[in-house]
Amino acid sequence: MSLPVPATHREVRLAALPDGELTPGHFEVVTAPVPTPGPGQVLVRNRLMSVAAVMRPLTLADPDALGLPQLLHKAGEVMRGAALGEVVRAPGTELAPGTLVRHRAGWREYAVLDAPEVSPVEPDVLPDPAAHLSQGFTAWLGVVRGAGVRRGDTVFVTGAAGGVGSLAGQFARLHGAERVIGSTGSRHKADLLTRELGYDAVVLRSAGSVEEQLRTAAPDGIDVLFDTVGGEQLRAALAVARRNARFALVGALAAQLSDDALAPTGISTLTLITRSVTLRGISAVDHQDAMPAYLSEFGRALREGALSYPYTRLTGLDQAPGALCELVEGRHLGAVLVEL
Repeated sequence: MSLPVPATHREVRLAALPDGELTPGHFEVVTAPVPTPGPGQVLVRNRLMSVAAVMRPLTLADPDALGLPQLLHKAGEVMRGAALGEVVRAPGTELAPGTLVRHRAGWREYAVLDAPEVSPVEPDVLPDPAAHLSQGFTAWLGVVRGAGVRRGDTVFVTGAAGGVGSLAGQFARLHGAERVIGSTGSRHKADLLTRELGYDAVVLRSAGSVEEQLRTAAPDGIDVLFDTVGGEQLRAALAVARRNARFALVGALAAQLSDDALAPTGISTLTLITRSVTLRGISAVDHQDAMPAYLSEFGRALREGALSYPYTRLTGLDQAPGALCELVEGRHLGAVLVEL
């Protein structure tokens, strides 16, 4: 039996693309009719959604050059992002009302999606349903498939206090890393990384040369870079890379949070060659086959207390625009979730 549905719901739309600093004024919370699902579609009542810095709307001269339309938003459109919700109606599908599903049409109270766009959530796989909205899969992929972290490695994680980095360092430790170094923007978050998330040392972006700090933290060099940032931090990592170091690039926030999301980072190709450094860009889109292995490891580590999932939970859809602005400013550690 289908669940009752109101006539209207609320959704967050992008009012204008940012030209410089992102503010809550770039968004608007509007009331709109609840969409009606057609055959083969699913109407979902969203319960929890994720807000991540990577969702910052980008202004690009050539949007097609990015090749990732899911990252791009146009003025007037509803924002998008990962969400958990309950199936309300699903005509012509095998999904029963009340089924908990994960999808990418957050930032709204109700969403209509084609059935293949929603993934039923097994309630017992992860001990906390909110963990299904973590960025742990990206963290796990970078550690396991991107860099192949192994016993004895010294690992440098950029953006270590973010939703990805806060889990990447922990996964690196689980896979045998001997020393884990992170980067972040504040002393408060640096202290939390070392005290609560198992980091051995932290590079502060606000404390001078990243390269000099990294050399002090890793006097014998690094074996692995898990990079969410790019820019100066990528160059610093290359400068202290040991022979046969492996670099996994999962994000480019230095560019994405600037005025030029496609800004290049100048690095020494000669250093790459002479030290046999491997650079690998890795995207979850290409590795969905790894999801069962990730969920098994993530769930086991959470239940055993070998890994923690740090997040902040806010209440109310109208909190989402401000939360995104705060994330861009670096004001949160871990993930940010909004309960609807």
